[in-house]
Amino acid sequence: MTSAPAAPPPAAYRSVVLLLWALAINATIASRGLFWDGSPFMANILDLGQVHDFYTARAHVDWVTQLPLLLLSELGVRDTRLLAMVYSAALFGLPAGLYHAALARVRHDAVLLGIVVAVVAVVYLPTCFFIIGEYNTTYAAVALAMAVTLTPGPRRLSDAVLLCVLGLLCVRSYETMVYLGPLLAAALVWSMRKDDDPWARGLVVVAAVAFIASAVVGLVAIVDYWNHPHFQKVRAMTFDFWQNLQCVIPLIGLALSAAIALLRPKWLHGSGPPLIIAVAATALALSPWYRLVHEHSILYPPAHYLARQAAGVVLAVLLACMWLHVAWQRRPPEVFTILRLPAVSRRLVLAMTALLLAAAVPDVVLTGLWSDYLARMRTLVDTREGAIRARDLPLLDWPDKLFAQDWSLPAMSALVSRTPGHAYVLADKDYLSNPPFDPACGTLPHLRGYGWGK
Repeated sequence: MTSAPAAPPPAAYRSVVLLLWALAINATIASRGLFWDGSPFMANILDLGQVHDFYTARAHVDWVTQLPLLLLSELGVRDTRLLAMVYSAALFGLPAGLYHAALARVRHDAVLLGIVVAVVAVVYLPTCFFIIGEYNTTYAAVALAMAVTLTPGPRRLSDAVLLCVLGLLCVRSYETMVYLGPLLAAALVWSMRKDDDPWARGLVVVAAVAFIASAVVGLVAIVDYWNHPHFQKVRAMTFDFWQNLQCVIPLIGLALSAAIALLRPKWLHGSGPPLIIAVAATALALSPWYRLVHEHSILYPPAHYLARQAAGVVLAVLLACMWLHVAWQRRPPEVFTILRLPAVSRRLVLAMTALLLAAAVPDVVLTGLWSDYLARMRTLVDTREGAIRARDLPLLDWPDKLFAQDWSLPAMSALVSRTPGHAYVLADKDYLSNPPFDPACGTLPHLRGYGWGK
């Protein structure tokens, strides 16, 4: 017999949503979409007047996030500051909107809400400084798809349509769909038992096929690029996620709590779980200042790129937990029975909300440092002429070393200039040791007629 899920504290859902959008707005104002690959991508879109979808296996996410920028450019907008904010708004707004929708779907089930909040805290925020990465939208779309799949009661036709749209978006999104796609497809097939409407049932089948197709596309991309130098480098960095303190600290807290709960389920009744999460949250909130004690203990935005693969695995585990919570109603393991108790599940939501609040601290601190970095770059290119050699600049000093990337410097220096082409920051390198994945991203942009604040 299925029991009604425990309701979470009413303020938790609203607090999480407000924080999620506040962080997205803050990142948009700071034009964080220009970080690393974002600058050459945006420069190519403006210079060529077309979507930068050179990598077809991820094209659907590129189309959705780049079209607002391209549309404004076609309408004659030439202020690169405004365009950078629009580009950032699309990059951050889409995953924020998808996570908001997922949170709204599960807000009446404390266990599911706690898990989705954990996804935002442990998967999204520790990897979103590299927001240009298509995985940010992919992971959010997958989380929403699972939330809609697990919605109780007869499926509405609108839900089935939404699942199809999400499946279509994910067909060409990111290689991690090679395992996330089959997981979603299996959950959809399982959920079809509640579909009485033949149209809804048919659309769910289409959605499941789309998620399977996303796995096929991901697999083909992996096989095609297996021996590509960039992909070889990516594989070698698979386990380097430990370099991302924003990822590792909350992950250790969650993993330790889950391991103890599986071994001793009754432990969930006590103060142990909140205590572990409180320690993790405190350590996470203080992480921006660790470098004052040890100079190498820094929050490193490029490490968000290193943690994206581990984040995909963590997401798959959390989505599987959501499915098991809903599906395993008869003779469930003791840990599920205890976790579903109102007092325990509400503590879960509060603990994950506290973890998310802590995760927001390094995000805000890094965004502030990024804004200062852009300001210094603007001053540099607006007061110099010609080629500015990167080796003569303090790009490897704190805090600029957090954001500088050699082959994206020309594009960034052009985008933030009042008169693009007047001065460029160039790195002294052969582009062989660390080449851009797309050769077009290593060129000097023209951006004729554009300008920062124009």
